Amino acid sequence: MKLIGIDIGGTKCAVIAGDENGNIIKRVSFPTENKNISVNRILSEIEKLEAEYHSGAIGISCGGPLDSKKGIIMSPPNLPGWDEVPICGMLFEKFHLPCGIMNDADACALAEWRTGAGVGTKNMVFLTFGTGLGAGLILNGKPYSGTCGNAGEVGHIRLAANGPVGYHKAGSFEGFCSGGGIRRLGITEAKKLLKNGNGPSYCVTPDMLDSISAKTIAQEAYRGDKTAIGIYKKCGKYLGRGIAIIIDMLNPEAIVIGGIYPRAKELLEPELMKWLEKESITDSRKVCRILPAKHGEQIGDKGALAVAAMQL
Repeated sequence: MKLIGIDIGGTKCAVIAGDENGNIIKRVSFPTENKNISVNRILSEIEKLEAEYHSGAIGISCGGPLDSKKGIIMSPPNLPGWDEVPICGMLFEKFHLPCGIMNDADACALAEWRTGAGVGTKNMVFLTFGTGLGAGLILNGKPYSGTCGNAGEVGHIRLAANGPVGYHKAGSFEGFCSGGGIRRLGITEAKKLLKNGNGPSYCVTPDMLDSISAKTIAQEAYRGDKTAIGIYKKCGKYLGRGIAIIIDMLNPEAIVIGGIYPRAKELLEPELMKWLEKESITDSRKVCRILPAKHGEQIGDKGALAVAAMQL
């Protein structure tokens, strides 16, 4: 059975033809513009794919907030102007195919559970660990989104009284464990060292402050820069502490981590495991595997296809 997936992001959208196993047959990507232009382009691209593949369902992965039961995009912060867009209704009206929508963390969790690192588990948590931090939950063999769709907003958990701001909260899980959080930690450390005239290798001069990113810090950490290594050690510590809370609360078989983690696993894992051992319930920790996500850069596409497969 062929499926259509739609991955709607703040900077780009993708329309994908694929199958129930997450195999991508054809993909079209284009910049996200205002609501009308982007929705019309999505409809046009699906029309072209439908003429060729005759799919059985449509799935959408999109940043929240959403009303997934009604199929409505509800003003996500990364999609200004996308206010109460009845996207599933619009697609059903045009193509007469079942359509579902999930927030991106839930869709990615579904993809990793169906065809990725979480295959075979009954209870699995997926952590996005990208620009921000969120979780998608698979509990008792089913996706779980909570009473109003907000389950898995783990980035909001406060892990320290002070620290980098994430999710509008200083010292939050997202503040320490996200691309934005790592960048802020890197800037703070660089400013301290630059005052003494000895900036770290990822920021040798003040004019390099704006170019600091989680990626540039990781590159220098792998080259042996002590400040960069220390930043990832701190991130690993709070990643372990945050995961300990998740393990104690949900007792999953696996926590699958996407985004930055697979690329920086060697920098993060030692502190992660050290603090996980310190702070989690022993029996629960022993039955939970910490795994890098399998689907890499394709996870958004595969997430959308997984949502489509759920509609069959």
